[in-house]
Amino acid sequence: MGMLTLVPHNVHDVAVDGHRMLVHVPTTSLFEMDDVSASVLELFRQQGMASAETMRSAFGDRFSPEDLADCVDGFKRLDILRDAGAPETPITVTEVEDIPLSTIILNVNTGCNLSCTYCYKEDLTSPAKGERMDFDTARDSFELLLRQAKDRDRVNVVFFGGEPLSNLPLIKQVVEYAEPRAAEVGKTVDFSLTTNATLLTEATVDWLDAHKFALTVSMDGPKALHDVNRRTVGGKGTYDLVAKKVRMLLSRYKSRPVGARVTLTKGVTDVIGIHDHLKYDLGFFEVGFGPATSGPLSSFNLGDAELQAVFGAMKTLGEAYVQGALEGRNIGFSNMHQLLTDIAAGTRKAVPCGAGLGMLAVDKGGDLHLCHRFVGSDQPTYGNVREGIDVKGLGAFIEEAQDRSNYDCRTCRIRSVCAGGCYHESYARSGDPHAPVLHYCDLMRDWVDFGIAAYVRIMQGNPSFIRTHVEPRRLPQ
Repeated sequence: MGMLTLVPHNVHDVAVDGHRMLVHVPTTSLFEMDDVSASVLELFRQQGMASAETMRSAFGDRFSPEDLADCVDGFKRLDILRDAGAPETPITVTEVEDIPLSTIILNVNTGCNLSCTYCYKEDLTSPAKGERMDFDTARDSFELLLRQAKDRDRVNVVFFGGEPLSNLPLIKQVVEYAEPRAAEVGKTVDFSLTTNATLLTEATVDWLDAHKFALTVSMDGPKALHDVNRRTVGGKGTYDLVAKKVRMLLSRYKSRPVGARVTLTKGVTDVIGIHDHLKYDLGFFEVGFGPATSGPLSSFNLGDAELQAVFGAMKTLGEAYVQGALEGRNIGFSNMHQLLTDIAAGTRKAVPCGAGLGMLAVDKGGDLHLCHRFVGSDQPTYGNVREGIDVKGLGAFIEEAQDRSNYDCRTCRIRSVCAGGCYHESYARSGDPHAPVLHYCDLMRDWVDFGIAAYVRIMQGNPSFIRTHVEPRRLPQ
């Protein structure tokens, strides 16, 4: 064996309750290190490069030559060690020749019956004045989805707004068309919808239940916090109405668990209090948090100190999640669920999400956008549901997203989990959808380390929880 050098950006280690875990960064794979591997890694961290003679000199008789050779061979296979002078492994950019959609997002109405102060849709209007999608556009969108999803068994239709239930007649038309049409081509279609809950009626809830919608309710916690931002057009708080509708919804909805989506803004950052109210007082299955950092009105965006406090509170809630998991209970914290799912699956992201590849959003005119957040922006569109996808233009965008060599992402230890972060978040802050979301980077690295430690602790204390709760949930058949 000649001189070997450490590839530091391919390895990260986390100590968990006396166990030293090695994270193989390119694949997010986890290994528990024994004394040999921990010592070899430490030697290379100190010296940068070493030979067999260097290791024999450093370790003496502590390890057998065979154990050392096995360890070094394993590290070389993982590209944690490589021959000194070997060139850097080039970034592999997969050429995009097709767009294998699984999800289409229909922007059924830009209008909304509320006037939430932090909404990123600057041009939201009342439902009556909003731009409503017509059935022909929705039908053509679904047919495009079926063509692009030719190798998939399941497809997803997401209804979005504004407030999507303000165009319930169209949603019903789409479902009545899509279910038999999907069956014709041997596919199952699933429906999703995020709502402010104000327009729910018992009849609507029962209809949504019959068609097994995945429902999420936008709600920001107990009355004092929810009413800070989530108001009517006239400026009145909406908590009392929303809470009443949610209790009705949860008492009747049987086909799927219902989650809550919380937007954290200045003054609305009590992660634990919000979670406990929505989970235990109202009865949501799970609660997810989205910190506002790039909305159009900077007065609502969280600053660096507030973001740090929010992540600290999320880790405190994460500790409660771990304790519950060790006791066989799921406390319904969806950010933690997603993080553990990524770790358990050994996530290896080349791009941050499915936007533009597995998922596209459709506006009123049928134009195709990367995702629902880009509808109404000045970013390019990528074809139309009638003429088809601009595969060349969209492919070029996705190919550029795979190569972050101009940024620090290339050597970041969470690059396979984050892959640069949300395109829209980057676009809103810097005007460049490919720029990494730098204000999140240190916090996200810490959050992922926290998740690795949590995963190891749960696997050691109650591994069945991971199989039961963290494995991706299958939809009802």
